Amino acid sequence: LKVIAVDEQLRVIYEDNVHFDKDLPEFKTQGGVYIHSDRLTVTSPVLMWVKALDMILEKMKSSGFNFSQIRALSGAGQQHGSVYWKKGSSQILKNASAELPLHQSLKDCFSVSDSPIWMDSSTASQCRELEKAVGGAQQLARVTGSRAYERFTGNQIAKIYSQNPEVYKQTERISLVSSFAASLFLGAYAPIDYSDGSGMNLLQIWEKAWSKSCLDACAPGLEERLGCPVPSHSVLGPISPYYSQRYGFSPDCKVVAFTGDNPASLAGMRLQEGDIAISLGTSDTLFLWIQEPTPALEGHILCNPVDSQTYMALLCFKNGSLMRERIRDDCASGSWDEFSKALSSTVAGNSGNLGMNFSRAGTLRVCLDTHCSRCCTCFLLGFPKEVEIRALIEGQFMAKRIHAEKLGYKVCKYDEKQ
Repeated sequence: LKVIAVDEQLRVIYEDNVHFDKDLPEFKTQGGVYIHSDRLTVTSPVLMWVKALDMILEKMKSSGFNFSQIRALSGAGQQHGSVYWKKGSSQILKNASAELPLHQSLKDCFSVSDSPIWMDSSTASQCRELEKAVGGAQQLARVTGSRAYERFTGNQIAKIYSQNPEVYKQTERISLVSSFAASLFLGAYAPIDYSDGSGMNLLQIWEKAWSKSCLDACAPGLEERLGCPVPSHSVLGPISPYYSQRYGFSPDCKVVAFTGDNPASLAGMRLQEGDIAISLGTSDTLFLWIQEPTPALEGHILCNPVDSQTYMALLCFKNGSLMRERIRDDCASGSWDEFSKALSSTVAGNSGNLGMNFSRAGTLRVCLDTHCSRCCTCFLLGFPKEVEIRALIEGQFMAKRIHAEKLGYKVCKYDEKQ
């Protein structure tokens, strides 16, 4: 859990974090999660998140941070995680005593103590059922922006309802991680925002309303448990009196809708139409602002968090840094500095040499220039090391552009954009 405070000039005046495994060892998480015995189910304890909020606010208070200066707050939560509030919890949340840490007041408020999160992949059967109910994977993508994905909240809810109907019956509200965090500050159930809500397989991305056919396919009475979605930049109301009494927040401090981590990245990087942002990691993530999306079986279309009339596309490439690291080790003695120098020593376009690289053993890396191929553990025949390095980078980025265009991205010249 991270906190950052900025002034009106966007200068950072405070930042800190709580590390779940290290700072909250009593929850016994690894990487902030529990990986269950089936290796498919992955959850996080809800109370750990609440206790982390208590802890980070106490750290700020101890440092002398002046909470009364805060005019507004918002946040981002991991997409696809969900929190299940037990019946009667809204009153407990509203009337939490400022004499107690919040996690003590809320300890009995959750019908599901361990929240399913983005790493969970245990809902394959629910995904198949959802796609079947709405007329197939492509139709689901047209309606909700994505085909059925195991981590998406609608399928997680369907699993909970089918396996534990009594638990579902005891649930009065279902939040995303983002709207859950906003609820803690609001002292009331915060609505789900359009952008994070479009990563659930439940929201009609065009109408910005829940899809009845998707809701009905997942669980009964679901709409009332989700509440009405709102634009991602909505001002939800003033901060809960709990924070004024315990920490000295101004009663006029406004809570703005929280959103998912991916939409927040688009907003935080101030992307505009035509821009592409790429996060290079174990999986490469590409996200962009588009006007006229074309939902497909690959990738995701989400509502734009900045402009409710436009959209953002999100693509995830698993064949990312693992392949770059392999080529770095093969061609640059394991050094990123050598890798960068080799890349700089070649010209854009790589003199016509193009490579396609795959990290799975048994597949082929193919050089389209020389029409030769060898096992992925070997060097390509006739490729100097620096040429292979550029072939990898240019090939990965060309693939990203092609997939982005399939989702509706239009390439324009820089002067046209200006």
